[in-house]
Amino acid sequence: MGVKLDQSEFEVKRELEKCINCEVCVRQCSNDVHEYDAEDKIINSNDDKCVGCHRCESLCPTGALRIERKQPYFKENYNWTASLIKNIYKQAESGGVILTGMGTDKPYVVYWDYLLFNASQVTNPSIDPLREPMEIRTFIGSKPDKLIIDKNNLTLKTKLPPYLELSAPILFSAMSFGSISLNACRSLAEAAYEFGTYYNTGEGGLHKSLQKYSKNTIVQVASGRFGVDTEYLNNSAAIEIKIGQGAKPGIGGHLPGEKVSEDISLTRMIPLGTDAISPAPHHDIYSIEDLSQLIYALKEATNYSKPVGVKVSAVHNIAPIASGIVRAGADFISIDGFRGGTGAAPQIIRDNVGIPIELALSAVDTRLREEGIRQKASIIVGGSIRSSADIIKAIALGADAVYIATAALLALGCHLCQKCYTGKCNWGIATQDPYLTKRINPEIGKRRLLGLLKAWSLEIKEMLGGAGINAIESLRGNREHLRGINLNERELAVLGIKHAGEAW
Repeated sequence: MGVKLDQSEFEVKRELEKCINCEVCVRQCSNDVHEYDAEDKIINSNDDKCVGCHRCESLCPTGALRIERKQPYFKENYNWTASLIKNIYKQAESGGVILTGMGTDKPYVVYWDYLLFNASQVTNPSIDPLREPMEIRTFIGSKPDKLIIDKNNLTLKTKLPPYLELSAPILFSAMSFGSISLNACRSLAEAAYEFGTYYNTGEGGLHKSLQKYSKNTIVQVASGRFGVDTEYLNNSAAIEIKIGQGAKPGIGGHLPGEKVSEDISLTRMIPLGTDAISPAPHHDIYSIEDLSQLIYALKEATNYSKPVGVKVSAVHNIAPIASGIVRAGADFISIDGFRGGTGAAPQIIRDNVGIPIELALSAVDTRLREEGIRQKASIIVGGSIRSSADIIKAIALGADAVYIATAALLALGCHLCQKCYTGKCNWGIATQDPYLTKRINPEIGKRRLLGLLKAWSLEIKEMLGGAGINAIESLRGNREHLRGINLNERELAVLGIKHAGEAW
């Protein structure tokens, strides 16, 4: 037997005097960490199998369990960190790519945390959102250059392009049925329907049971074209062409065959038990002209009744890419930053490819304004939107609305163990195991998501009121409401903001 070089990441600590051998931990753990020894009448735990999801700790009735991160015993070295050493051990043993889930946990700069929002004082009084009107409704889609109104009967003569109306500038980002459970998808759909926003099917097609929420559904057309037909396209409020994803720019997706159940097979229109592979490129898109052809094909298929957008990763030349997408006819652009989540991605790509959404957003908004085409398409950004403060700052930098995914999963109970790709999610989210998926009650999930959306909406109104703004439209792209702190001159220039302390 070879020497075990890798070490367990977590340590399970059990207080034997509190443990009553109820075996809740044994039944709840999908990773088989805990095992009851009938002979010795004791529960043993295998640290090597623990992924740090804290399910057993949360449900232990006597509080006998504690899951702690184990500090690896490696000689201190600032060049060769413990994580790099562990990865080399793993790859030397497996010869494979290291997969991971969720967003990067590298200590890169999170620019949201270095941006400060403005507040009203003497000459611009604040607004009380509890007593005065406050408008946070948001419209996604292309906007006409001007409006023509019939002066006789005061009716609008200009024909408006199709658009989405959001009760707040927040949407649920793309998460496919397959990467997450149907109960998780249903929670998102029901919350979007009740709140007045939209959820995104991702590239996994639209399950039949979710078609009743079609007026609050954004469907995706990805490189694998899973589930795409005219019925799918028309059972939606908008269509999004997926080119890239923030956590894995430039590469495709892969849902293993063991996760392709009968329901997923029917929804994705693929054979039962076969791998669902999304190639890295769309094999009919090799130029802006090709993209334009697909955009207008989708508009034609839906009788020009729905906005069509394009989702891309935040990469180094994102500004000219976005300009080309707008000129190709897209009604909205979705930009996903490199801190965005995912069900599965090569760790090396998740941690090293792409750029922060804050810098990408600023660059795109600036470029579209300079070219005079900013009104031609809305901008939706995602990739680690963690709070209502991030949303306000994103809108001030130029976004129309934000996508949230990881935050939504956290509201459903996700503990960020980053093992989504195993399909053994103990919280019933990133799994297709029938025993595990029952752990999410869609009604409870909906209530929790609604609670998050309502709380953030209230905070958005409070921050707008504090800045003396009564409509979110007045904040969009108004970077004078932002100041940077602890940022260098180049970072401030890219963000298009002044340093804290500088006057208007």
